[in-house]
Amino acid sequence: MYGLLLLLHMLAATIWTGGHIVLSVVVLPKILRERSPERLLDFESVYEKIGMPALIVQVVTGLILTYKMLPDVSQWFNIENPLTHAIIAKFLLLALIICFAVDAKLRVLPVLSEKNLVVMAWHIIPVTVFSVLFVVVGVSVRTGWLY
Repeated sequence: MYGLLLLLHMLAATIWTGGHIVLSVVVLPKILRERSPERLLDFESVYEKIGMPALIVQVVTGLILTYKMLPDVSQWFNIENPLTHAIIAKFLLLALIICFAVDAKLRVLPVLSEKNLVVMAWHIIPVTVFSVLFVVVGVSVRTGWLY
């Protein structure tokens, strides 16, 4: 069961993080150069169909994997435990991603135009960085690299 959960978690991370890297490195520069909010909305409408379920799978499997590693939930926030540093980092990164996503969805996307494409870029790039850090922290849990 653990192996299947880890596999689902990694596949979801690949979809979520890979999609954001493609968006940030390939699609976004073209969108900004062409000043084309339509291209961004097209990408978002396609990617959202696999990106959001991938994020949900990551969260659910991440919680289950964390519980399997540390069944005492009260210990998830015990900073004396080095594993807890990764858990807290993951929760903080998730909170940041949610904040940026909600702000983009409620404040930027409904009025997306040529004039505020840069504002949207300032949402996309941090979410991409946070997503990559998600992977880095996840790898550190398995390798002990960061703690």
